[in-house]
Amino acid sequence: MPQQRVFALPRQQSLLLPAVINPFVQDTKLTAADVVKCVLLGVLLVPLRGILMSLVLMVTWPVSVIITFGHPLKGAVEPMTGWRRFMCQRVMAALGRAYYFSMGFRVVVKGKQVSSSQAPILAVAPHSTFFDGIVCIVAGLPSTVSRVENLATPIFGRFVRCLQPVLVSRKDPDSRKNTIQAIENRAKSGGHWPQVLIFPEGTCTNRSCLITFKQGAFIPGVPVQPILIRYPNKLDTVTWTWQGFGSWTLLLLTLCQLYTTVEIEFLPPHIPTEEEKKSPALFASRVRESMAQTLGVPVTDHTYEDCRLMISAGELTLPMEAGLVEFTKISRKLNLKWDNVRKELQSFAAMASTCKGGRITIEEFARFLKLPVNPALEELFGLFDRNGDGTIDFREYVIGVTILCRPANTEDVLQMAFKLFDIDEDGKITHEEFTALLRSALGVSDLNMTKLFKDIDADNSGFITFSEFQAFATKHPEYAKLFTTYLELQRYQAMQEALPGDLELSGDCVSGEKQEDSTSDKKDD
Repeated sequence: MPQQRVFALPRQQSLLLPAVINPFVQDTKLTAADVVKCVLLGVLLVPLRGILMSLVLMVTWPVSVIITFGHPLKGAVEPMTGWRRFMCQRVMAALGRAYYFSMGFRVVVKGKQVSSSQAPILAVAPHSTFFDGIVCIVAGLPSTVSRVENLATPIFGRFVRCLQPVLVSRKDPDSRKNTIQAIENRAKSGGHWPQVLIFPEGTCTNRSCLITFKQGAFIPGVPVQPILIRYPNKLDTVTWTWQGFGSWTLLLLTLCQLYTTVEIEFLPPHIPTEEEKKSPALFASRVRESMAQTLGVPVTDHTYEDCRLMISAGELTLPMEAGLVEFTKISRKLNLKWDNVRKELQSFAAMASTCKGGRITIEEFARFLKLPVNPALEELFGLFDRNGDGTIDFREYVIGVTILCRPANTEDVLQMAFKLFDIDEDGKITHEEFTALLRSALGVSDLNMTKLFKDIDADNSGFITFSEFQAFATKHPEYAKLFTTYLELQRYQAMQEALPGDLELSGDCVSGEKQEDSTSDKKDD
């Protein structure tokens, strides 16, 4: 029985695929019966609800103008008191409930909201739709975090002012620092300020999981009351995320329903330990775990940056979901910034431009590298293909390039490779030297390497210098790993021919050691 080569890199459990691959897609399917029902009910309900909503807005807008008149939003802002606070908590809250009632919402509240002194911050999840604003109404109009641009929105901008939001400006480079400071000041005011309500996920999902919580709500290190929001309806007409129905379609579908149920559950406050106060990331993670456990859903390490990568993937003519990599986990474990991942996405798109579904087969992998399919290439492809399905997706590509290829792209490896090509040791590689070695290494006698040679020969001088060789290898790290994989295969075959019995024994030992290490959480994967 032929011996098999020991697999050198066992899979690291922490980099396996998440429980939910794409939490940013809304896949509601409308049957013919659903469409007929929406049309029949919509003919009656949409005009009626439109009139009721307009009437509520006509009352709400002047009330909000009176409440906010002469009250500053910037500078030395003080919380509303006296009649302003009374009208905000009582009148505006009642009008808000009337507005959602006119849209057909049936609100079910579970648990009990605690006071601002007991839990200065309210953390709401999962965030899945613009209808989630109903939580603000139920919670008595606490402060929120809002973009400055929202204040200029006609009509609704005045409503936002009543909440005295913590303002975020994308144009201000110090905005993030100022926002965190403002949240901390309000959270530690001893009940002087109303509670601050935050959606820590930072973007909308389809409620199939809880994605990474941003740390802003947890940096102050004060008690946080988690709030769960559910929409237990047979037909999902509310989920508004990155792939699926648009906002106007969802609004129309919701207005066509007889009623839409929303459940809001206040969980007991999470009082941070000393360890959690020192580590906002740990605090956020434990609050998320408790919320996910109550909801009965998994947690993933997706974040808003994954949404940006989805948009970039679409712009590069890839399926949008191809950009999902669980950015929080990938960036932390592999020490990658968003710009680095974006560049890798561009490289992947160049490789996957002709394939369907944003996944690369070994033939497309070989075509991109301008090489035939051979044992060394198959071995490298197998290292990239983490789940063994015969294709490489973008997530596997990023992990492979970072863990496998870039560490192999050292000066020593490049020097060794260059010397192997430079047969006459004159400091340059001719086309004949380049082709002869590759034909020998890949076992293909009629191999045409002209295109690859020209890509490396940047100045078209007819030969390759070490600087050109190094520059090309830096831009295409896959070749460095392919070269080291080839050397490993050669070494393995030589050992197999020399000491077959000893190799089998050592292979068993190595395999055992690697299996033991495979659950480790090291960057070496």
